[in-house]
Amino acid sequence: MQDLKIWEEKIKNKIKASSWKQFIETRASWYPLVFNKRKIWISRYPETKRSPQIVENKTFDENIDAHTKYGREYDFWKNFFMNFQELFLSIPLWKTFEISGKSENTDFADTISSSKNVYLSFNVTKWNENILYSLGVKDHIKDTLNSVMVWDNSEIVFNSVGIIKSFKIFYSRYISDSNNIWFSSNLMGCSECIFCEWLQNKNYCIENKEFDKETYFKEKENILKKKNEFYSYFEKLEKRGKNYWSTKVNGNFIIHSENVENGAMIYQVKNGKNILLSGYNYGMENIYTSLFCGAKSECYGWIWCWLMAENIYNSFWISWGQHLFYSHACSWGCSFLIGCIWLQNKHFCILNKQYSKEEWYELADKIFASMEKDWILWDFFPWELNPFYFNDTMAYLIDDSFTKEEVEKEGFMWRDEKIKVDIPEWAEIIYAKNPPVLSYIPLIKGDSQSGAKAEGVLSDYQGFDENRNWKINPEILKKVIVDNDGNYYKIVPMEYDFLMKYGLPLPEVHWLERIKMGFKF
Repeated sequence: MQDLKIWEEKIKNKIKASSWKQFIETRASWYPLVFNKRKIWISRYPETKRSPQIVENKTFDENIDAHTKYGREYDFWKNFFMNFQELFLSIPLWKTFEISGKSENTDFADTISSSKNVYLSFNVTKWNENILYSLGVKDHIKDTLNSVMVWDNSEIVFNSVGIIKSFKIFYSRYISDSNNIWFSSNLMGCSECIFCEWLQNKNYCIENKEFDKETYFKEKENILKKKNEFYSYFEKLEKRGKNYWSTKVNGNFIIHSENVENGAMIYQVKNGKNILLSGYNYGMENIYTSLFCGAKSECYGWIWCWLMAENIYNSFWISWGQHLFYSHACSWGCSFLIGCIWLQNKHFCILNKQYSKEEWYELADKIFASMEKDWILWDFFPWELNPFYFNDTMAYLIDDSFTKEEVEKEGFMWRDEKIKVDIPEWAEIIYAKNPPVLSYIPLIKGDSQSGAKAEGVLSDYQGFDENRNWKINPEILKKVIVDNDGNYYKIVPMEYDFLMKYGLPLPEVHWLERIKMGFKF
């Protein structure tokens, strides 16, 4: 019998050799960024033959301890992934992921942990509140809209990317330990800066020039009156993030890290390759081909891991585990699992079936040997198991150069039909700017399009009053907005209150397009 460490080394070496494009294609294609209408629920899973059964989250929680009842014998007449797929399709799963910890008011969000008031956002973990239209938010974040990667005790962030330990950040990129920043990029330890870049420990600056406090605030007031220019200011910002306090790294916005190849938005990682939106304040080591990784060490081929997970191989949605292989959504003290789904505090299981330690090691050796023989030991879950349309996932958001022909040749699914939204005939529809050529790409997949008529534009509902105070008409909350690409969206009360409080203009593009802005680097 071959030692388990030898199998682990074989998997490690193959994953270390993979390319950035392979990482995006194989891992990021498992992370959806749309919501699908499934009968009475909204779900992360579209209605296809590859999708699992879904249940209401409360029902799932009540039955999670019974998931070993789905355990099955390993069938050596089939390859490993065929065995896994049969198990995957047999277990009713959450309609959206709520990973550990109690959350509140997060029905329209996915991959949520211990957070409150989260709407149309993804991967929001660890004690956050009031998060809208955002991706990759974690560790005590509050009042954040239209943003990507906001970490570590940040607050009041709008339309920004790569924000760490900062507050009151608007239309900016790659800001750390700073406050009251507008239309700026790559700032650290700064306060009250506008149109600035590549600064450290500076205050009261405009276009990198320092002003006295009185002059600065007078100029700031004049700049912030030009509301219709805000999004264009953001679009003109430097797209690349500086790699602060890092050595031997290449990539975009890699902070406090060492020896990282092909990284983007990385925080405190030592030794890694092909890593995106990963890191944690306790530091991580040996992280390879991983997305949304927050584990301690030794992670190879991950999608979303959290807190003290170690020695994890080609798995996704894992927390607090060790020596887990090809498993899905296992947490809280699991160890020595192969091909398991939604187990908690379980050890020495294969395909959700319990074994003794001796039995597990013997069977694990046989399974890995058969996988090596089939030339799949080091592969991630293949296309035939992927339940998502490729162009609805992070893979396409990060790299839209993938073509339908290219991904279908690999066996991924591609959504051809336009996403439609249910617009009641009585709904009042307005345009963001000018009447577009409608392509009907709205809020939620699966509904039907009505013939409601659009009248008016956003500018009819916002502007300065006679006292030069910025106002947004609350009637906008009753409207459905269509942007210039034909995407439909609405303004929700939490968003309206935020825009009014900080003197911000109404968004002119669909919420998913706002998230996409964060990946232009």
